[in-house]
Amino acid sequence: MASMKQTTIPIQAWRHISSDAMPAQGAWTEEQYLRLTDYTSRLIEFTDGYLEVLPMPTDRHQSILAYLFLAFNSFLQPRGGKVHFAALRVRIRERKFREPDLLLLLRADDPRREDRFWLGADLVLEVVSKKKPERDLVDKVVDYAEARIPEYWIVNPLTETITVYRLDGDAYVIAGVYTRGQTATSVLLTGFGVDVNGVFAVD
Repeated sequence: MASMKQTTIPIQAWRHISSDAMPAQGAWTEEQYLRLTDYTSRLIEFTDGYLEVLPMPTDRHQSILAYLFLAFNSFLQPRGGKVHFAALRVRIRERKFREPDLLLLLRADDPRREDRFWLGADLVLEVVSKKKPERDLVDKVVDYAEARIPEYWIVNPLTETITVYRLDGDAYVIAGVYTRGQTATSVLLTGFGVDVNGVFAVD
């Protein structure tokens, strides 16, 4: 669940929301959230009126993400798919949005691929943040299952593991946990894999 604490929002971003006062936590509308995040580079997620400002990515986080984006993109693009990295919003359901580190669709012409935000994804990936690991390890396992996203990868620099979840009914089950010396493979993307050593050896 999103934090109940008040969140500081940049004044320049707030000017684009048609109100004289910032809503209190719990009182934000979906449109106010969308208009705010249209005008800020910060990663901000939204659940039922509450905002959650995510930690700023570190250099290592971004290096790992870049490695993974290139791997997924080189596999999927020739097959007609689309891969993006943060920041891009994905709608979990009405009044709930997340900003995964990486998200993809098997078909670039998938109607869920809207310009302002995506209405779903076929696979999402999070690189675990040292500041709030439970957000990726626990909360988002529930969130992305709620959105019925078929596959969720958790890339954890703290343990140097990659956990691949697949959707089974309404919840995720672990398809594999991969460590150094192994290749992390996808259930959804037949033939795709990434070298775990390569992921965690990035500079």
